[in-house]
Amino acid sequence: MTPEQIVRVFFKEVRSGNNPDYSNQLMAEKVLAHQIVSEEEQTVVRTPKDYAEHVREMIEAYGDFSLEIQEFLVDGNKVYVRWKQKGTHVGEIDGYQPTGLPILQMASAVYRIENEKISEYWIQIDRLGTHKQLESNKPSFI
Repeated sequence: MTPEQIVRVFFKEVRSGNNPDYSNQLMAEKVLAHQIVSEEEQTVVRTPKDYAEHVREMIEAYGDFSLEIQEFLVDGNKVYVRWKQKGTHVGEIDGYQPTGLPILQMASAVYRIENEKISEYWIQIDRLGTHKQLESNKPSFI
């Protein structure tokens, strides 16, 4: 498969929550996941198994969420994807108890493909946007 095909199948099957365990077909044994948390860069080593667990945790928090790919660009062995994830706040997220209200998350990532597997990615998530939704949705008691 081409890098484009690998990432498209990854989003359709794994990242979407449809088939998280299919990660073992699309991801290298160890994947470098570069992310930004509170404006600090962090690199985590992920395996296909713990990535599948990560997706299951998203399902527990966001329910049966949907993904809308808004931009998809390919440059050699790197693929850029920007997406919108829509779900329902059904599980705890960052210490916020479930509200049953809709929640939207915007994110983008660049995936590097090596030997027909995702071997590294750089992800940015609009965490402030998610936090603002959680804050405005939390119940207020009088």
